[in-house]
Amino acid sequence: MLHFKLILNVLGILLIAIGILMFIPLIFDLVYQNTSWFSFLISALISVSFGIALFLSTRGSNKERLIMQDAFLLTSSSWLLIALFGCIPFFLSETNMNFTDSFFESMSGVTTTGSSVIQNISDMSEGILIWRALLQWVGGVGIIVMALSILPVLQVGGMQVFRAESSDTTDKILPRTAQISTAVIAIYCVLTFSCFALYWIFGMNAFDSFAHAMTTIATGGFSTKNESIGFFNNSYIEYTSAIFMILSSLPILIYLKFSKQQFKSVFNDTQVRAFLIIIFTSVILVIFYLWLNDIKNLNESIRHGFVNVTSIITGTGYTTDNYNLWGPFPIYLLFFGMFIGGCAGSTTCGIKVFRFQILFETFKNQIQQLLHPHGVFVPHYNHKKLESDVTTSVMSFFFVFILVFVAITLLLSMTNLDFVTSLSAAATSLANVGPGLGSTIGPESTFYSLSVTAKWILIISMLLGRLELFTILVLFLPAFWRK
Repeated sequence: MLHFKLILNVLGILLIAIGILMFIPLIFDLVYQNTSWFSFLISALISVSFGIALFLSTRGSNKERLIMQDAFLLTSSSWLLIALFGCIPFFLSETNMNFTDSFFESMSGVTTTGSSVIQNISDMSEGILIWRALLQWVGGVGIIVMALSILPVLQVGGMQVFRAESSDTTDKILPRTAQISTAVIAIYCVLTFSCFALYWIFGMNAFDSFAHAMTTIATGGFSTKNESIGFFNNSYIEYTSAIFMILSSLPILIYLKFSKQQFKSVFNDTQVRAFLIIIFTSVILVIFYLWLNDIKNLNESIRHGFVNVTSIITGTGYTTDNYNLWGPFPIYLLFFGMFIGGCAGSTTCGIKVFRFQILFETFKNQIQQLLHPHGVFVPHYNHKKLESDVTTSVMSFFFVFILVFVAITLLLSMTNLDFVTSLSAAATSLANVGPGLGSTIGPESTFYSLSVTAKWILIISMLLGRLELFTILVLFLPAFWRK
C-alpha cells in the first residue's frame, strides 16, 4: 500500500529546501538593485509555507519504510513539484511571462534540457538568470542521486546493471550510502568550482562564470547571453566548456575511484571508453567536413566542431555558431547525436551509452546463435555477465523511447509545426538537449513562438525523458494504485 504521508513528508522537506534556495537569486537582485527581488521573496515564502504545512501535517510518517511504488511516485512528484514552485519567480517577476511559459522555463531548467522561451535574455535580471542556472544545477545533482540510488532498484531501462556495481563501490570506497551521497555532492561542487575558476581566469566576469559553471556541470546549457557561450568569442572559454561537459558526462562514481587511486578500474570501464570514442570520432568527422568543404578554416573547424558536437551529444545545448548553416552531414550527425547522451550516473540525458552497448551485445549474441545453433553464448557488459532481465529492460526502453518519440512528433505536427521543427523538437525535449533544428527552434532561436499546446506537449516530453520514461508511465497503470 502506498505511503502517501511519507511521500508528502519528503516533499514538504523538498519544498522548504527550494524556498531557502530562492534567497540566493534574491540576494543577487538586491546587490544589483533589481526590483524583482520581491518576487523571489514572495516565492520563497510560498514555497516554505507549503513545505512546512506538508511536513507538520505528516509528522511521524518517517518511521514507515518506502516500497517500490512509493519510490516511483516520490521521484515523479519531486520533479513536478520543483518545476511547479520553481516557476513562481518567473511568473511573479517583471518578465511578463504567463504561466505556460513560466512552467516551461522551470521544467526545462530542472530537467536540464536548456530549451528557453525567453526572447531576450539580456532583459532578465541577475536574479532570474541565476535562478535558471540554479534550477539546472539542482536538477543535475538530483538526477545523479536518482541514478545511483533509485533507478537501479526500480530496474528502469536496464539500470539494474549498476545495482551490484553501486553496492560494490559503496562497500569498497565508503561504508554507508549516506556517505556516498555526501561524496557525490562534494565532487559535484568541486567540479563546479573548478569550472567557475577557469571561466573567470579566461575572461568571464564573476557573475557569468558562476552561472555558466552551474549549467555546464549540470549539462543543462542555460546561458546568461542570447548568443550562448559563443557570445564571449573566446576559444579558451569554449574549450573549457567542452572539457567540463565531457567530465560531467562521465559516471560521477569514477571520481571516487580516481580519488582512491583506483586508476585501472576507471580506464577499464567500457562505458567510459565507448563514450569517449563516440565523442571524439564525431568531433573529428565534423571538423574534417567543415574544413574540407571550405565551410570554416582549420582553426574555426576545430573550435566550433569540438564545442558544438560535444554540447549536443552530452545534451548540454551550448552553441558557438549556427550549425544549421554547416550543411547536411553535421546536421544529421547532431540530430542522431541528440539521442546518445553520456554515461549512466552522470548529469547527461538521452538514451545513455550503456544501453547502446547492451543492445549491441545482444545483437552480436543473436548473430552468433544463428551461425552456431548449438553453441552457448553469454552476452557481457563491462566484463560481467548480462542477465536476461537486463537485456529485456533495455530492449523495452528502446521500443518505448521510439514509440514516445514518434507520438510526440505527430502531436507537435498537429499544432501546425513543420516536419523539421516537429521532429527536432520531439528529439531535443525527449533527450533533454535544448536547441533544435531549423529556423523556428534552432540555435539562434527560442521556443517562444510555439503555441501553448505545443509547449505543454514539450513540457511532458522533457519530464518523460529526464525520468527515463518508465518512472512516469508506470503511474498510469491501474495495477500501480492497487494494494
